[in-house]
Formats: sequence, C-alpha cells, structure tokens
Amino acid sequence: MLLRSSVLRDVLDGSLDLLLGGACVGCARPGRALCDVCAATLPEAAAPTWPTPVPAGLAPPWAAAEYAGTVRAMVLAHKEHRVLALRTPLARLLAGAVQAAVADLPGGPVVLVPVPSRPGIVRSRGHDPTWSVTSRAARLARGGGADVVAMPLLRSRPGVLDQAGLTADARAANLAGSMHCPAASLRRLGTRRPRARLVVCDDVLTTGSTAREAQRALESVGLTVVAHAMIAATRRRTGPGTASWDLGPF
Repeated sequence: MLLRSSVLRDVLDGSLDLLLGGACVGCARPGRALCDVCAATLPEAAAPTWPTPVPAGLAPPWAAAEYAGTVRAMVLAHKEHRVLALRTPLARLLAGAVQAAVADLPGGPVVLVPVPSRPGIVRSRGHDPTWSVTSRAARLARGGGADVVAMPLLRSRPGVLDQAGLTADARAANLAGSMHCPAASLRRLGTRRPRARLVVCDDVLTTGSTAREAQRALESVGLTVVAHAMIAATRRRTGPGTASWDLGPF
C-alpha cells in the first residue's frame, strides 16, 4: 500500500510539473511546491532569537528556523511569486513559534497581530503574505485546541523606505512612527478578545526594528505585547558594526 501511494504521488508530481511547470522550491524536484523530502527537513521546534543589539524594550522574539536554505526559498516564493501552496507549511512553522512564545506564560486567549504590509506592495504582489500566513497559523492552532485568533490591528503610514541594505540604526529611524492602531481595530479587539495576549507575527526577523515598531504602535494605545513570533530569523556575520544572532539550536 505504501509503495502504491509513493508511486501515485510520483505520478501526480510528474503530472503537475508537465501541466503547470511546478517544482519543489527546496530541491527543484518536479511536482509540488514543497516535496515530502524537503518538508521532512523543516524544524519542529522554535527558539528564542534575540538580535544584537537588542532594540530597547523588545518583547521576547521567537523563530522557527534560520532564514536560509529551504525556509528562505519558501518565504520568498510565497511572498514574491505567489506560490500559495506554501502558505500552510509556512503557517505550521509560524504556529510553532507562537506556541513556543506563549508556552510559559499565563493561560488565556491569544491574538496574533501581523506586521502590516504597505498597501502599494500588497497591490503589486496581488496578496498580503504576512496576513495570509498569520491567519492560517491561527486556524491551525485552533485546530489543536488553542484559543487563538488573528486580527490585523495595525496599519502602515506612508513614507517608509525600502529596508534593504540599511543598518540597524537606519532601519529603526526609517520605521519610527510608521505604524498605528486605528480606533476601529481597538474597538474590535475589545469586543472579541478584551483580555487577550498579543503576539506580533512576521515572516523574518532581522535587526528587530520592524518588530519593535509594531510593538510600540500597539503599546501606544494601551495594549500589551507578550512576544514576537517569526517564521525565520537571519544569521548575520559578526564584525565591526554588524549584528549577530543567538539562534539557540539552529
């Protein structure tokens, strides 16, 4: 039976590649976007991922993986190329980071708050990948019996530059005041989850500037962020003026 299942899966993967030109983002094997072999290599446990230097007041950040290899390919393919089949495996990684982030905290409902994407970027990509993965992660957590919902509480303000190539200080300056929590979002949260624990969610943690700005925006309206949860965190080379990461077991 297992052999037959494997053969049928190989036939299906070959058919998908023939019809759609699909291939695994991890190993380029023809077929589905993430093959079983690469899926089996994904991490099963998240770890604390403090940036160095740590932005002042940053709530504990957790990530499921290093931003490299298959995980990096998954994030980029989903975000930039709309490989939507990767949403669920990415959401599993994020859900694992959320579970680790709140495991030692007092019980109660959890609200996942995605870092907002700029409207122009959402339009150009044709989807909002951070919200998509965060909402699916919440659904997966509820399927496991947890009281978790995702709510897009934050909005971005105009004027933010592309972060690529910026230092940690430049990123922080670029993002200062770039997010806010509208009154309507605050009312909706009060109605649905008045005493919830808030976890900020994003795809990748680099310097921590984006996470800290999201936390600031929520705290400015009286909310408390207990943690940050990410799919992945970057590992940066150590040297003069550069940051490094304590990635635990990664």
